[in-house]
Amino acid sequence: MHIELRNVSHEFELETGFLPVLENLSFSVPKGKFTAIVGPSGCGKSTITRLVSGLLKSKKGEVFISNEIVNSPKSTVGMAFQNPVLLEWRNILDNVILPLEIVSKSMNKVEKINRARELLSLVGLAEFEKSRPSELSGGMKQRASLCRSLVHKPEVLILDEPFGALDAFTREDLWQTMLTLKKQESFTCILITHDLREAIFLADEVLVLSGRPATLQFQLESKLGDNRKLDDLYTNETTKSLSILRKQIEIAQKHK
Repeated sequence: MHIELRNVSHEFELETGFLPVLENLSFSVPKGKFTAIVGPSGCGKSTITRLVSGLLKSKKGEVFISNEIVNSPKSTVGMAFQNPVLLEWRNILDNVILPLEIVSKSMNKVEKINRARELLSLVGLAEFEKSRPSELSGGMKQRASLCRSLVHKPEVLILDEPFGALDAFTREDLWQTMLTLKKQESFTCILITHDLREAIFLADEVLVLSGRPATLQFQLESKLGDNRKLDDLYTNETTKSLSILRKQIEIAQKHK
């Protein structure tokens, strides 16, 4: 398995005491696969992204990437968040190149530029490489953010609700962009989302977490295949899958 959590438990220390967030959580993501994680608000989904990226160390249990324990930040992990956090004083091309300036010392400037342009072209932003972030729409900023998260060719991509703040049409457009990136780039992905349609459409498997302290409550395999289209979200089979996930979320909310 490429990503694996083994019996992971975690808690945060507050002024009023300890807040258990994860409890004996175990799951794995095969190499090259896309897994979505859903669950009640505040159940610890974002904590998982910090554990996998090495930004946080679990109190109990172990996190592995490529059979190596994760206990510090990894340059082989890329991340994209709900807020693109692009630097206004850098144009879009320079924003995308930024990770290469940090982790890819062996690449020369031309190679870095070519790599960034390759991704910008892939997501339809080639003509905006000299633009400042403030000159782009929300959807365009998120496309640039996705490029930046992938520019150093990470083994693992973590998406923490990257489309959550966008309108419905822009969000669906970016889902299709994400599928294009998934086909062109080689990475294993964990997506955190509250959108069940998004989870079904993008992922190979959907994991449902219980209420806090969260453990793995339910797993659902997506049957949409590699050439999925938005129309596939309206089939009887997908409707059934969404109904199952909604019911599981209701159960998880009662567990809180």
